[in-house]
Amino acid sequence: MVLRTGEQYINAIKSRNKVEIYVLGKEVKDVTEHPFLKPSILSFKATYDAAHEEDSKFLARAWSPFINEEVNRFTHIHRSPEDLAAKVKLLRKLSHKTGACFQRCVGWDALNTLYIVTKLMAEKGKKDYYERFVEYLKYVQKNDIALAGAMTDVKGVRTLKPHEQKNAYLKVIEVTKEGIYVSGAKANITGIAAAEEVIVMPTRAMSDKDQDFAVAFSIPLDTEGIKVIVGRQLNDARRMEEGEIDALPYRTNHEGLVIFDNVFVPMERVFMLRDWQMSGILVEIFSAYHRQGYGGCKSGLADVIIGASYNLAKQIGVEKASHIQNKLTEMVLLTENMYSTGIAASLDAIKLCEDCWWVNPMFANVTKQLVTRFPYEITKLSTDIAGGILGTAPSEWDLKNSKLRPYIEKYLQGISDYPVEDRLRMVRLLENVSLSVAFLIESVHGAGSPEAQRIVLNRIYDYDYAEKIARYLANLEKTEFKDKTEPWRQTDTEKISQQKS
Repeated sequence: MVLRTGEQYINAIKSRNKVEIYVLGKEVKDVTEHPFLKPSILSFKATYDAAHEEDSKFLARAWSPFINEEVNRFTHIHRSPEDLAAKVKLLRKLSHKTGACFQRCVGWDALNTLYIVTKLMAEKGKKDYYERFVEYLKYVQKNDIALAGAMTDVKGVRTLKPHEQKNAYLKVIEVTKEGIYVSGAKANITGIAAAEEVIVMPTRAMSDKDQDFAVAFSIPLDTEGIKVIVGRQLNDARRMEEGEIDALPYRTNHEGLVIFDNVFVPMERVFMLRDWQMSGILVEIFSAYHRQGYGGCKSGLADVIIGASYNLAKQIGVEKASHIQNKLTEMVLLTENMYSTGIAASLDAIKLCEDCWWVNPMFANVTKQLVTRFPYEITKLSTDIAGGILGTAPSEWDLKNSKLRPYIEKYLQGISDYPVEDRLRMVRLLENVSLSVAFLIESVHGAGSPEAQRIVLNRIYDYDYAEKIARYLANLEKTEFKDKTEPWRQTDTEKISQQKS
């Protein structure tokens, strides 16, 4: 079943018996037909269809040495810097197809993270994790499984460690020969109701007192004891409408609170158990992978916003005005900055072990720092170009009212080449893409808050080395510095990968 079609994916998730999924307080049995979740399912579907479409299959497919077959890239283990760059390019391309988050990236980054972490642990003598994980990876690739990644705990009081508080972190509550039992919750989990399996990881570095919280595993979403509460989003009531204008885009994303109520995980699906020393390494690897990817998806969504803004400017005849041209140019500059740092993080990748390629952590964190800022600037500029109608346009139902339509067409007409309906469609598209969780809120808090990246940047950048360079050039120091091109320190992940077992 390698390289499933979108329809095959949808058919696979239609019927579930054990998991409880709630939307607006009511349980949902078929997520593929529920109006609140269907747009999210269609976004997932696009990742499968892309592997069969001529304009994207060269990016959406990759060769797997684990099963000796071509697989969907969302289940692929990166084997070169070029693979990592293809990831960023695929995410930008898919954004053009969906106008939304496609929700498989966290699970994909989790796969690659656990491949490296379990391999590093195997080199230290703990081989069971790696062997289990490779078998699981083969299963995922052969069946083209839709994965969600679950890292973020609810955290409770941020100044307290996991063992110092109750119910703030997912926890191992019992270990048996057959497996483990876990309880807790994971928050803001992207695409969770549309996934087939969920990969769970620790959310932070742990101490020996926190070892029960240092756990990584994968489990089918349709498992006894799992409950999903789908969260609200901006303008989400429109998903419940049956229109074709106000409901745009037809594809979108969702997040949810995932509750694990005494859930059993078979031991063959456990990839880290009370290995608190490795939890920080896991988080470091995952966060860099995920921050790198934002350079692709956010630049792709920005392309949609730029295109919509340009079209709206043309509809009212101002596309050649110098101030509009300047705003569009600024939007392009911001977009390509996000994209280029994601590509740089890929092509300047680090080989951690045999067939283990990790992104450049400095560039990955710079990518995400830019993403915390630039989408808001791009949205502000697009709002400026589109005008107040972006937030005040009549509804689709007003336009379809035979009594009101003539007035709307009379008073909202711009250049005669463009029907008023075209203008309303483009306004709604711009509103739904730019003023969204995917482009704004996720850009700030996805893959860690802005401060998380700044902490990493300060940890990697070697201020003492930079000072020595300055002291040498000021003739205050005699020693030349030739051992580094960049004044960077090694990350903890790089250090541990170089240690011999």
